[in-house]
Amino acid sequence: MKLKIIYLILIVISFCSVSFPQYSPQSYYMLHDRRMEKANANPTISSSNVSDIITIGDTIWIGTGQGLSLSTDNGNTWKKFTNDNTFGTESISAIGYYKGTFWAATAHSVVKDNQSLPEGSGLKYTTDNGSTWTSIPQPQDSLSDSVVIYGNNHLRAVPVTVAVQNLVYDIAFTPGTIWIATFAGGLRKSTDMGKTWQRVVLPPDYLDEVKPSDTLNFCMQPVSGNFCSENNLNYRVFSVISTNDSTLYVGTADGINKSTDNGISWRKFTHSNEVNPISGNFVVALGYNNSNNTVWAATWQAENASEFYGVSFSTDGGENWQTTLDGERVHNFAFQNNNVIAPSDDGAFRTTDEGSNWILPSSIADANSGVQIVSTTFYAAGFNMNFVWLGADDGLARLEENPGSVWSGRWTVYFASQPLSSASSTYAYPNPFNPRTDILKIKYSTGGNNVPVTIRIFDFGMHVVRTVVQNAERGTVHSIDQSGGVVDYWNGLDDAGNMVPNGVYFYNVDTGSGKPLYGKILVIH
Repeated sequence: MKLKIIYLILIVISFCSVSFPQYSPQSYYMLHDRRMEKANANPTISSSNVSDIITIGDTIWIGTGQGLSLSTDNGNTWKKFTNDNTFGTESISAIGYYKGTFWAATAHSVVKDNQSLPEGSGLKYTTDNGSTWTSIPQPQDSLSDSVVIYGNNHLRAVPVTVAVQNLVYDIAFTPGTIWIATFAGGLRKSTDMGKTWQRVVLPPDYLDEVKPSDTLNFCMQPVSGNFCSENNLNYRVFSVISTNDSTLYVGTADGINKSTDNGISWRKFTHSNEVNPISGNFVVALGYNNSNNTVWAATWQAENASEFYGVSFSTDGGENWQTTLDGERVHNFAFQNNNVIAPSDDGAFRTTDEGSNWILPSSIADANSGVQIVSTTFYAAGFNMNFVWLGADDGLARLEENPGSVWSGRWTVYFASQPLSSASSTYAYPNPFNPRTDILKIKYSTGGNNVPVTIRIFDFGMHVVRTVVQNAERGTVHSIDQSGGVVDYWNGLDDAGNMVPNGVYFYNVDTGSGKPLYGKILVIH
């Protein structure tokens, strides 16, 4: 079965209009419009939708659906870069760090032909932890950029003159060079700190290798169209890493490309061209464990029926691949010695024995407030000192891990949400709410007191369909922000354990004294 087509995308590139199915996982779309997250009054992270984590000593950079967050004291305090003159309300599509310079790529959603599509808005970098930023426009071509010289070859190359579906999904570095994976814009590099960008030649779908001394005649474009008829999945680029000063790995919709000469010549590894191959050709993430020189890849099923979702890793530079976590949709990797974390749709998997056994955390709840990460969808992870970091679609978690243990220790949960307007207000989000992909959060206040709380969900006829909590003590210890807000959760099931149908629902928060609070929920799945 082919990988599910999420959107049919119309891209106008240079002279021609072309269309192709976007195989990008849903998490790669800029979905901040789904959420009611305005965390500027809350000294935590910018957004609860955490997509990327970088740790450097006690400094933590967090990329989210609504800007960047930075902590220089291991998460005790945070600085947010959102709703300012530099980042505005942009989503962060990729982050990278190299020798004192931090980079962030931004994007947002635009409506084209009644569809919401991602559009790149450029890159920014800082050398002083965000005190000042240098902004770089989204790399685009001019109409005349239709040829790339590669050795003695003059290769046709479709000019990418728009930013729709041309956005940065990953960033890597070699000495003097910045590499970006830009999906429709392909793999690009800059040797002048982003002032100019060059397109990088990768193998077309029908070749496993390219080098400048070859005689070549193909078209550098991700989809067939009026410019030329070739449809190259290998020019739809999602991930890039460097493992030393001259070795690069690039993940596309057609496998993993490796260069050992700083991006000049390339060899491609796919599900069908190796004796011990990767699990699938759609490579959404790459990682490298320096402690044992192992390459890791999130390899999803693409177009071949024999492919499968999973993780592929190689201990010999890609000559042979082993697969693990069969069936799992993994989004990223983090490493510390022999520890590997693979954030996925089904949790944050962790192994200490190169994938023979994987362990999930039993629960993630803040040691003080009790607030939980209830989603199973994780996009990012990181290690620093004796802390483990996890980024989910509903929050950031830090584990101060007990020495010698796995997933055991003290959790801190960072949670962004809109402050309550008053002690007598409430709201629920995401709203509309899809029980198949989200957990509904109901936020309210106890007025600064410890009180028994009961929360019930009613259908449109005001019949009780679910009692979320009943006479559960809530109070200041459960507060998640300065407005005194408390959060409880509903998974969209009724009291019999069945998922409720689409429709309008109401909820009631009874704090035992004073006027009960009411809110409305729209369920769509």
